[in-house]
Amino acid sequence: MRQSNTYVIVYSAVLTVILGLLLSGSAQILGPRQQEAIALDKKKQILGAVISAEEIAAMTPDQVNEFYSKRIASSVVDINGQEITEGGVTAEKVEIAKDYKKPADQRAYPVFIYHADGNPDDVESYIFPLYGAGLWDAIWGYIALDTDMNTIGGITLAHAGETPGLGARITEGEVQSRYVGKKIFDESGELVAVQMMKGEGKDYSSDEHKVDGMSGATITGNGVNNMLKAYLGHYEAYIKAKSSSTAVAGL
Repeated sequence: MRQSNTYVIVYSAVLTVILGLLLSGSAQILGPRQQEAIALDKKKQILGAVISAEEIAAMTPDQVNEFYSKRIASSVVDINGQEITEGGVTAEKVEIAKDYKKPADQRAYPVFIYHADGNPDDVESYIFPLYGAGLWDAIWGYIALDTDMNTIGGITLAHAGETPGLGARITEGEVQSRYVGKKIFDESGELVAVQMMKGEGKDYSSDEHKVDGMSGATITGNGVNNMLKAYLGHYEAYIKAKSSSTAVAGL
């Protein structure tokens, strides 16, 4: 039997309201869990710059959170390297992707400090976030510098939509390991970062500022290069200040 237009409209409206309430309720229930999952993934990426992926994979979520709380301290600085203490801002809550749209001198810059267990004063590495653009979408990561503030101790890289088997290889441990031991400053003290070269299969072990590229992924590699140079530049004042204080302390 054919229903009237009024019936159809009322039925559709009621169904829309019911579905809306269900979706809203689901969002309220799942929202906190989603935020916990996002926070956990961020901690894994930060830790991935200083410990192996295998170690992290072997940890339960509770173990990751415990390890992070014991070994990572953090602060937030401005582009001049000065710590930001006002406004209740914390490094874990700074949204790098959102801040990326702001002028560089208006952003907040998180610093994550990896220290010995139980001794925040015994610093082992400084970890800095990275953010940029790949071939198709955003790329990001974290880079760890040794206490000389020049040698790369590790790096994690991630992406939103790079091509599988090509640009998406930036997430592979073998690609990321190419950066370990490289230098970000040249002999004159100029920030040159590290360049991923075009093509793949060449030996750059004797060059402190170059790593082998990824076949068929030149644009993604260039995106990584630009991201590294830009964000290390944003942290340069902080890095040089820490480098100077470390040198003085070592005298």
